[in-house]
Amino acid sequence: MAHSRGKAAVNRQFKTLPFVICLLFRAATVSERPTGCRVHAVDRSLTVAAQNPSGKATFPTVRSITKQTEVHVLLSMTGYGEAAFQSDTLTLSLELRAVNNRYLKVSLRAPEPYHLLEADFERVIRKTIKRGTVQVHLRCAHQASADEYRINAVALQSYTTQIRNACENLGLNDGGLSILSQVLTLPGVIPGSAGASQQMHEDWPVIEQTLTQAVDRLQKMRRDEGAAMAHEMLSLNDQIAKHLDVIRQRIHEVTASFRDRLYERVKSLISEHDVQIDRNDLIREVAIFAERSDIAEEVVRLSTHLTHFQEITKETDSPGKKLDFLIQEMFRETNTIGSKASDVGISKQVVEIKGTLEKMRELIQNVE
Repeated sequence: MAHSRGKAAVNRQFKTLPFVICLLFRAATVSERPTGCRVHAVDRSLTVAAQNPSGKATFPTVRSITKQTEVHVLLSMTGYGEAAFQSDTLTLSLELRAVNNRYLKVSLRAPEPYHLLEADFERVIRKTIKRGTVQVHLRCAHQASADEYRINAVALQSYTTQIRNACENLGLNDGGLSILSQVLTLPGVIPGSAGASQQMHEDWPVIEQTLTQAVDRLQKMRRDEGAAMAHEMLSLNDQIAKHLDVIRQRIHEVTASFRDRLYERVKSLISEHDVQIDRNDLIREVAIFAERSDIAEEVVRLSTHLTHFQEITKETDSPGKKLDFLIQEMFRETNTIGSKASDVGISKQVVEIKGTLEKMRELIQNVE
């Protein structure tokens, strides 16, 4: 009777075999099921429908940039350009400095009244530059002519007449000559800045032409820096693809290792109780556990993102924001792979991928 109760207790204990397996091997190597196989768990039964006759996983591959014959040149958001103009009456010099920014922002430093042309400067720059902060420094000097220095004789005569009359009434002998220099500072005697404002608009065609030259030189520098960044980012993209290939190869090795180690450990655990375990039940539990730790979708999506990254670098309409978003998606898939697959070899490759993605993200922050 006691022996029957003991055996029944052991049988009840091993009805919780799935729970024992999960506790023993939660940190064990998690295998990857091949793409093309469907795992159905209904009423805790397993059916594997193999659609790939070879039995091996198939994943999309990423074409290496070294095999491409043409790479679109990205544009950097940092650069410098300058231009100058000189004539008999006007001397101009323009400096442009561009730095990172999510949107386009133009700031102008110029003498009065040329600082009022900031909207016109932005209109010209916006035709070429889409993102970034562009700092413009304008220096402008006119060659003076005799016609520019005039006194308003009507105003001066009116002031002096009134002063002379006031001096006569006050009994002053000099007739107000002692304060003549101060009369010149009275409003209206010397013309104000209206002429300078008119001159500014007359100078604008020359300023616009000089600004266009400076923008072209800035753009050339941005293209040169962008070309270097494009090759470096695509090289890093290839490095990630190589690490992903190692993960794919490791997946097949982990599958057999996980199954065998799980079977041997459970067999060793129950041998002392003289209880036999059905291998089919064990395989079913392994498959269910592997299904919960599946990284096949993440591997495929990350591989697709790598291919998409190469395609975006060929776009001409400010791909920086798209690349930034895509890098975030790559980080998300990589983190998921690292959290699901507890294999040491796969974890090592995940760390390498994260480090490479961080380098790419730093470069992308400078892409228009």
